[in-house]
Amino acid sequence: MSKTIEDRERVVIRFAGDSGDGMQLTGGRFTDATAMVGNDLATLPNFPAEIRAPAGTLAGVSAFQIHFASRDILTPGDSPNVLVAMNPAALKANISELQRGATIIVNEDAFSKRNLEKARYASSPLEDGSLEAYRVHRIPMSTLTTRAVETIEGVSTRDASRAKNLFALGVLSWLYGRPTDVTKRWIERKFARDPSVAQANLAALEAGWSFGETTELLDVQYRVAPATDVAPGTYRNVNGTTALALGLVAASARSGLPLVLASYPITPASELLHELSRHANIGVSTIQAEDEIAAAGMALGAAFGGRLGVTATSGPGMDLKAEMIGLAVMLELPLIVIDVQRAGPSTGMPTKTEQSDLLLALFGRHGESPLPVIAPSTAGDCFDAGFEAARIAIRYRTPVILLSDTFLASSSEPWRIPDVRTLPAIDPDFAQAPTDGAEFAPYSRDERLARPWAIPGTPGLQHRIGGLEKAHGSGNISYDGANHERMTELRAAKVAGIADEVPPLVVDSEPGANLLVLGWGSSQGSIRAGVRRAREAGHKVACAQLRHLNPLPANTGDVLRSFDRVLVPEMNSGQLAQVLRAKFLVDIECFCKVQGQPLFAAEIEQQIAERQ
Repeated sequence: MSKTIEDRERVVIRFAGDSGDGMQLTGGRFTDATAMVGNDLATLPNFPAEIRAPAGTLAGVSAFQIHFASRDILTPGDSPNVLVAMNPAALKANISELQRGATIIVNEDAFSKRNLEKARYASSPLEDGSLEAYRVHRIPMSTLTTRAVETIEGVSTRDASRAKNLFALGVLSWLYGRPTDVTKRWIERKFARDPSVAQANLAALEAGWSFGETTELLDVQYRVAPATDVAPGTYRNVNGTTALALGLVAASARSGLPLVLASYPITPASELLHELSRHANIGVSTIQAEDEIAAAGMALGAAFGGRLGVTATSGPGMDLKAEMIGLAVMLELPLIVIDVQRAGPSTGMPTKTEQSDLLLALFGRHGESPLPVIAPSTAGDCFDAGFEAARIAIRYRTPVILLSDTFLASSSEPWRIPDVRTLPAIDPDFAQAPTDGAEFAPYSRDERLARPWAIPGTPGLQHRIGGLEKAHGSGNISYDGANHERMTELRAAKVAGIADEVPPLVVDSEPGANLLVLGWGSSQGSIRAGVRRAREAGHKVACAQLRHLNPLPANTGDVLRSFDRVLVPEMNSGQLAQVLRAKFLVDIECFCKVQGQPLFAAEIEQQIAERQ
């Protein structure tokens, strides 16, 4: 059967179904195949917080969105061009985000009376005309999958039902010309110990492809050419968690310090613990602590012992770690604290994204205890941010907070693998015993105001430790008010001095631009995409992105004052805007979004248009 082939510059596809339908797996396999084609891509997983919500209900809907294109792209896309809905709940949960004319591919078999009731449909949307604005393809996926695997010996009805996601993957792979070889190899590895299940999944994948190729329902095949505006090099597909883990491992290698991660399981930061635990063969140690406080204490103890100490958590865990971070500030030891932000407060929406921990990172400790705060902007940038956090912590003998978020941690993109040999060396510069017979001064300071890093057990480096204030130089316990003020000022000046090494804030501007859109963290892609669209519509606008949130780049104030208006989009209620207003006395305008969803390029474009 001859079918038409149409070229597309970019496509946004969302796979949606019950949390047991394997949508994350399906999206991941489609992503790997897309990377093999050479398209640029960005993904956005979205899964429920419930461990297992009732099947077929709105609370149990899991989704995976991928945006792929023949050019450089910046976001996972605003609205899907194609929605694959495995049941009525998946359709209902996502239909409001589709534009008119979008394509909907549904598993027709799942639209039973009972499933419609679970999704709170009064009538079937496939029959009542409510989907007339869309292109709807009704495919009996469950039935066709069962037929495809029924002759395979040892395959249960349950195995057949679970393979329908591979059938859907086969259909979409045909529709968009994605290779299936990479998925077939994955299936063979994944189910090597259960050949019958492997055969069932392979059969379902091939049946889906064959259905797309032969059915009259799908009369057009789409082609998205490989991206040509991506820098040459060797790439791999990574999410923010993997990239961050690799950045920490690279910092360990370049500093010669064994990496120790102590963490307590919490969504979504747990994935970093899982990822780093896979690298024990290269000397990475991971500890699942009994609670958040213990995890921070273990990481700080590792730093005291001369290791690269790291602890990771999400929102509520930062509250619990606050006292131990304050101790790290007082001890002036390198400690990396990773906060994968999520929607709060308390348990909040634990699988949804937010940027609401900035003020906590900057000020969430008692006493005067400033410390550096860094925020990566993309999944791949998590590698560089992790390496930079380690470099600063070691060089300045200070805890460093790295603010990732749920979106960055779970979304993926092609990442150009760096040559580790080109990464700068990080010298721990451990303290040495005085050779002139003088007494060791544990709180003497170098030109960066960093105190010596004295490894316990080293002869001649005995000194007092603990949270009590120390005397300048000698490190003796001191209750002298003037000394406390001096030590407080020295600790603050040390952190402030990091600004000398922070790259200046770079502005992407054009002649005549009087509006600056300034972001931080995961807002970068949406801001750049929104600014690109606004410029294409004739608006004059500039944009910039902050990575270092404390200390800020030295030219931040000058940049802000050079524009008539400054807009800061944030996934919070205006926390960075509040800081910038207070520090630079500039009238900062906010676009705040606290919905558990990332910022969208269309929202940024609209905000720009309203201000022009």
